[in-house]
Amino acid sequence: MTAARGRPRDPAVHTAILTAALDLFIEQGISAMSMEQIAKRAGVGKPTLYRRWSTKEALVADAIETLVTADVTWPTHDEIAATPTHQLVKHNITAAARTAADPRFRALVAQIYGSAVTHPSLMQTYWTHYIQPRRQLAIAMLHRAQADGRIAPDADLDVLVDMLAGGVTYRVLQPDPPTVKQMKHYLEAAYRQVGLLP
Repeated sequence: MTAARGRPRDPAVHTAILTAALDLFIEQGISAMSMEQIAKRAGVGKPTLYRRWSTKEALVADAIETLVTADVTWPTHDEIAATPTHQLVKHNITAAARTAADPRFRALVAQIYGSAVTHPSLMQTYWTHYIQPRRQLAIAMLHRAQADGRIAPDADLDVLVDMLAGGVTYRVLQPDPPTVKQMKHYLEAAYRQVGLLP
C-alpha cells in the first residue's frame, strides 16, 4: 500500500508567514528578528517555517520578492525578442512607479542595504534569486534596443543597468521621497536616457 502524501501547504499560511517576515524585517531589520518571532506573528509553529525555509535570511528574501513583484510583470526572453522594448517598458512603468513610491518599499530598500555588511547571506540570497535574474532580463532588453539602433553599439550594458538601478535607489532614499506621479516621470526620463523609451 502506498504511503499517503502529506497535506498540501495552505496558501493562506504561506502568505501569513511571508507577511509576518516582511513586517518584522521592515520594523526591526534582520539582526533583531528571529524565526520564533516570525512564527508567533504568523500564528504558526517554528517547524512550519523550517519545513519551508532553512534560515531567516532565505525566508526574508522570499518575503521581499512578494512585495517588489506584486504589480510588475517582468517579460520573458521570448517576449523581449518579439516585442519592441518601449512597449514592454510602458506596460510596467506605472506599476513600477507605484512600487518605488510605496513607503514600505522605501523602508525595505533601506533595510536591505543596511544589512548588506552584517548579513551578507541575505544580500546574496536576494541578489541570486531576485536581482540577478531581473538584471539579465534588463540587459536582454538593452541588447534588443541596441540591435534596434537606439543604443550605441559600444555601450557598456552592465553600466547602463547599474545607472538605472542606482538612480532609482538614490531617488527612493532621498529625505523627501517622490510621489507616484513624480516617480513615473523620473522612470520615464531614466529609461529614455538609456534608450529603452523613444
